Formats: sequence, structure tokens, C-alpha cells
Amino acid sequence: MKRSVKSLVGFTIGATDGEIGKVKEFYFDDKTWTIRYLIVDTGSWLSGRKVLISPEAVIMPNWELNTFFVNLTMDQVKQSPDIDTEKSVSRQHEIELYKHYTWGSYWGNMGLSGMASSFPISVEEEVQKDNEVPLNDTSDYDSNLRSTANIKGYNIKASDGEIGDVVDFIFDDSSWKLVFMVVDTGSWFPGRKVLISPEWVKEINWYTSTVTVNCTVDQVKNSPEYQPSEEISESYEANLQNYYGKVIDDKEDS
Repeated sequence: MKRSVKSLVGFTIGATDGEIGKVKEFYFDDKTWTIRYLIVDTGSWLSGRKVLISPEAVIMPNWELNTFFVNLTMDQVKQSPDIDTEKSVSRQHEIELYKHYTWGSYWGNMGLSGMASSFPISVEEEVQKDNEVPLNDTSDYDSNLRSTANIKGYNIKASDGEIGDVVDFIFDDSSWKLVFMVVDTGSWFPGRKVLISPEWVKEINWYTSTVTVNCTVDQVKNSPEYQPSEEISESYEANLQNYYGKVIDDKEDS
């Protein structure tokens, strides 16, 4: 099912022996647009410390109770590596985290250098490689994680003008993949929101906070209308994909 990321902010995280905290935001991988971590505010329990929880740990989402139950204990979370979520999370930080929880690394065969290995390697093997970077050196090893909260407000630009700003994301709750950005068209087309798929993105400039899409303003304006109050049906999604697929194909043929 497709769900709004915004609707999950404030969800409770339930450990096997108590409540950990509330979901504050999410980190996603900007290469695959997949959510990799829930950023959880522990509140008074750990003096406001924020912790990272992988979707791999979620065993039972309860959408009615606004709760994610995870297969972790409160002590496991308390003893987890202290990572400053206000700063960039390096691959070294992630390796420490995955060693603590014994999660399988989502980066697969990609090592610290970013080069693919010939054979699958575990997190432990990765940090023991020749010429490894010490775990306390977090200077230049970006893991391509982006905060959903930070991307909100990014300006969307078509080939011939501005469309609006990112206000939310839609994700697939079976894969944790971000499938659409929700864009508020603002004064350009008051009262309307449109969906833009990462597949239609031509370029993202992380320094100027802009996203350029491979279509025109009019093509976005004429796209199937998105109603935030309504569930995204399979037929609506198919219509949207078909519409933009044709738009992009026509652009490439011209």
C-alpha cells in the first residue's frame, strides 16, 4: 500500500519490553530512494537522544494504533552507538550500528571504497579489509543518506519554469521505497498538489535545494490530479505512470 511519509511522523516505536520513542523523520538512500532508517526521538527516556532504527527491525506495523513494533529490547537501543542525527551519517557510523544490531548491510557487496566485491562480505569482514579506514575516521565516507525532513521545501523546476515545493513523500509500505514526491504548486496553481516520481527527475542539486524534472509546466499541470485525502489506488498510479511515461517518451523522440 502507498502511504504518506508525513502521516508516520509521531508513530510510536514499541520494543519487546517497552516504548522506545516517537518517529521524527526518515533517512533515505538517494541512489535507490529507499528508506534506510527511522529517526526516533526517545524523549525523556534517554534524555532526548535520537536513535536510528532500520526498517529491517520492524516486525509488525499497527496502522490503527500508529505504532511500529520492533524486534529490539530497550537495552539494545540504549547501548547502541550514539550517532548525531543532526550531522551526516557516514558509512563508518552505519557499520558500527549494523555490528551492534547484527543487521544485514543494505549496501550489499559495496565496500568502504564504493567498489563492488567479487563475493558477499559481512559487516565484520568489511571493517577488517586491507587498508580499511578506522571507525573513528568519519571524514570523507558519505553513505548517501538524505533526511526526508530536509528535502521538504526543495524547489521543483520543470524545463520551462518552477512547479512548486516538496511537501511530503509517498512510499510503498512493502518495500519502504519512496515512489513519489508530493509537490505543492503554491501560487502557480492554488490548492493543487501533484505527484512527481524519482524516475522523472533529471537532476537534483543538493546545494541549491532544487529538483529538475524532465517535463514542462503544462505537462505537470495536466497530469492526473492528486487528492491527499484519498488512497492512491492501483488504477490512479497506473494512469500517472502512463501519463508521464508518454510525456518523457515524446520528449526524447522530439
